[in-house]
Amino acid sequence: MSFLSATLSRVKPSPTIAVTNKASELKAAGRDVIGLGAGEPDFDTPQNIKDAAIAAIQAGKTKYTAVDGIAELKQAICDKFKRDNGLGYVPAQVTVNSGGKQTLYNALMATLNPGDEVIIPAPYWVSYPDMVLLAGGTPVAVEATLENRFKLTPDQLEAAITPKTKWLIFNSPSNPTGAGYTRDELKALTDVLLRHPHVWVMTDDMYEHLAYDDFTFCTPAEVEPALYDRTLTCNGVSKAYAMTGWRIGYAAGPQELITAMRKIQSQSTSNPCSVSQYAALEALNGPQDYLATNNEIFVRRRNLVVSMLSQIEGVTCPVPEGAFYVYPSIAGLIGKTTPAGTRIETDEDFASALLEEANVAVVFGAAFGLSPNFRVSYATSDEALTEACTRIQTFCASLT
Repeated sequence: MSFLSATLSRVKPSPTIAVTNKASELKAAGRDVIGLGAGEPDFDTPQNIKDAAIAAIQAGKTKYTAVDGIAELKQAICDKFKRDNGLGYVPAQVTVNSGGKQTLYNALMATLNPGDEVIIPAPYWVSYPDMVLLAGGTPVAVEATLENRFKLTPDQLEAAITPKTKWLIFNSPSNPTGAGYTRDELKALTDVLLRHPHVWVMTDDMYEHLAYDDFTFCTPAEVEPALYDRTLTCNGVSKAYAMTGWRIGYAAGPQELITAMRKIQSQSTSNPCSVSQYAALEALNGPQDYLATNNEIFVRRRNLVVSMLSQIEGVTCPVPEGAFYVYPSIAGLIGKTTPAGTRIETDEDFASALLEEANVAVVFGAAFGLSPNFRVSYATSDEALTEACTRIQTFCASLT
């Protein structure tokens, strides 16, 4: 009999981390692997943010802090929500956590009971269902298809809600698709939620500032103020500010929920890294001009990847509204065989063969709950993207 918890059997390791680790191992072994699996910008953290962290260290701000964040950072988060989203919060409604993942996990742990259901539009970030399972809940995946540009429809949401539904997890722009909901599309969803007052909304707005072309970001409580009292608006500094390793996420919502989340954190990690909190304070309060500059680079990279992948027969690659991912369909390649003799029955087969035979690492679509697809992160150099997409083109052309 295993001494491990039965809870552990309900979850699986992160596929995105597994792909990144596999690519790193092959590189270390001398293989010329291009990794397109990691969901982090290749930009360095801006200098003013690094300087703020150094100043914090030199000032001795390296001790324990309040469990869920220093007062200055909580106020900066309130200011950010007011400035960017028109949402009014006070510091007692704010929690600061060790990355956006902990924010979501704390909320689920603080609210879910056995039998509670959580609606998760698919494709989804790989961790959502497993975090729900760890917290004792039941994930309910609802497929947002390519035909609907990977967006949940109001009818689908209505059909998925049951008396057991506790949360809708909502992510826009999306990981893995980059799909972003317009204000009208989001209003249609919030209209459904207004008819079901027992359903709460947990947003994942981590890609808020990575919005392109004429797409304008909006968040549920902003679009429908009547949902304010049952919405947890989650965000962080990881993606927009190139601070993935600093591990700072945050959220604002009803004070009772925030207090419950604080209790979870007090008996798990306690406070986020003190130095990272002061860096995040500078990120939110400091200059924001480089966000637009970075987005210009991301748009160029997005267009490059979409153009090259769209040239492949059997591949369909829609243009995403935000984030730094594309999620091409390989429906036209299923059933084909690689030069090494591997038959492509699934998107996992495709991704494995692409890595072994073409030295390109991507994440297979089944990991995100919708197949047959794969995810490409274009948060890397133009040169690497051009070479990787050329290899993908060559590999796909070789299939018979």
